[in-house]
Amino acid sequence: MKKLIGFFAVLVVGASAFSATVAGAAPEQTATAAAREFEGTVVSVNRDARTFRLRDVERGTVRIKVTRNTRFERINGLAGLKVGATNIESIVKRKNGAWIALEVERSGGGGEHGGDDDDRGGDDDRGGDDN
Repeated sequence: MKKLIGFFAVLVVGASAFSATVAGAAPEQTATAAAREFEGTVVSVNRDARTFRLRDVERGTVRIKVTRNTRFERINGLAGLKVGATNIESIVKRKNGAWIALEVERSGGGGEHGGDDDDRGGDDDRGGDDN
């Protein structure tokens, strides 16, 4: 009987430790900001504050802050953002109540994005790669 009581005591303590660990992990997961994407038309640019406003048809207008870590593709940095520019995509992260741009790019590049592949639609039938 003592062994059975000891077994249940260990089981209860183990279950309590597990639930405390799981409960402690939950706030960390919700505190981590997930990246989100906005796409639309630039409605304003404030170069002094390093922000721009983007009107996303699905989500409304958002103010996005650009930092030195923001990566630009097919746009010449913050200077390349002009009011009225369409098809602008921004991947952002929420930090201290502000949307911080991780990446800003002009969408709809029309095909080959990055990479070294020189396959231009033909097949040389030589059996190797095209490089």
